[in-house]
Amino acid sequence: MQRDLVEQAMRGDADAFTQLVKVAAPRLNGVANLILRDPDRAKDAVQEAFIAAWKDMHALRDLDAWDAWLRRLTVRTCYRHAKKDRRRTRVEVGVIPTEDSVRTSDASADVADREWVMSGLGRLDIDQRSVIALHYYLDLPMREVAEILGIPFGTAASRLHRGLENLRNTMREHPAADYPLATERSS
Repeated sequence: MQRDLVEQAMRGDADAFTQLVKVAAPRLNGVANLILRDPDRAKDAVQEAFIAAWKDMHALRDLDAWDAWLRRLTVRTCYRHAKKDRRRTRVEVGVIPTEDSVRTSDASADVADREWVMSGLGRLDIDQRSVIALHYYLDLPMREVAEILGIPFGTAASRLHRGLENLRNTMREHPAADYPLATERSS
């Protein structure tokens, strides 16, 4: 099905391309948001990647590689956006349970945990954040992550290792007690 849509889009069928975009957009927006840490810039980057894909459909040699090609375009667009604006906005919001607190299935607690992790990810450099986002968010194997980023496998593995190490250290340096929601949650 997807292969047929890609083939039609390559022949200039805008409706087929629109269907491909609708399927890919949520996943790519998620990755771009993890990399850029700004939902508006992430949407812009994904939009630019889709425009580039439409303009360069003829450059796609393997119809079955549509998803990988589109991810590569998106990540490269994210890098361009990040280079344009090196300033980072950090939001110190989030929570993680302490050893003494009881984990609840409260949706607000899950959101706080996610925000706390996102805050930690925001402290990483874009290279480490990109590898973590592609590997863990999209569940891609490291060989594919390396290919998308255009780097050797060893470099991708090293960035993942250092990124996770830096994330752990950051989260230790900013424990749940530093976050206002932590006291509400553990009481």
